[in-house]
Amino acid sequence: MTVHFIGAGPGAPDLITMRGARLIANCPVCLYAGSLVPEALLEHCPQGARIVNTAPMSLQELGQEFQEAFDKGHDVARLHSGDISIWSAIGEQIRLLEERSIPFTLTPGVAAFSAAAAALAQELTLPEVAQSVVLTRTGGRASKMPSDETLEAFGKTRATLAIHLSIHTLDTVVARLKPFYGQDCPIAIVYRASWPEERIVRATLGTVEEVLSQQEPMERTALILVGNVLGAKDFANSALYDVNYQRRYRGRPV
Repeated sequence: MTVHFIGAGPGAPDLITMRGARLIANCPVCLYAGSLVPEALLEHCPQGARIVNTAPMSLQELGQEFQEAFDKGHDVARLHSGDISIWSAIGEQIRLLEERSIPFTLTPGVAAFSAAAAALAQELTLPEVAQSVVLTRTGGRASKMPSDETLEAFGKTRATLAIHLSIHTLDTVVARLKPFYGQDCPIAIVYRASWPEERIVRATLGTVEEVLSQQEPMERTALILVGNVLGAKDFANSALYDVNYQRRYRGRPV
């Protein structure tokens, strides 16, 4: 028996990996985060599978589900939204499984920031503009931020920021980033990336609050992207495809 943690992707049912879909199809138990995982993914479950929406459950109740499946010898597909390596709360679930000596595997998924970049038709790292992407959030009830991980600290780098779970504090985010990026720095907000109701708002740090005030409110499933790569056109080409760039696999004479 094994518990398979599976990144279900950002929302579109066909953005799950082939491995993830295969694991779901072979597990007689499926525990899924119903608040964010589309129910269309449950179509991969085998007939007669035990399917449980874990949105209202506590860690202790999850533990009971894992233990019951273990006792019966039933593999479990544990579906989380996006990619399981960030903000998935699998850390405490893994610790619980290890305490009970229950085997588990991890299968990555497409992260929300990747889906948002695709929706924007945007590379998040451009030569001589930004070569780093910071995935971060602001503090909330579920988890406080470490004292050194502040928007100001990340803002000093002028890297591309992908700010999750923070649309409800957009005014604070904007105010804290303006001193580092400036009024004219592009910002993009992608609501429910890859879902049918996906929405995109493009603005600048100086205009985004006014722009959003004229639209339907967005909820916590909106991702905030900030950085000069957004919409940049006047950037240097990478040397990777330069005719004079010699590398191992090109093998052409100078």
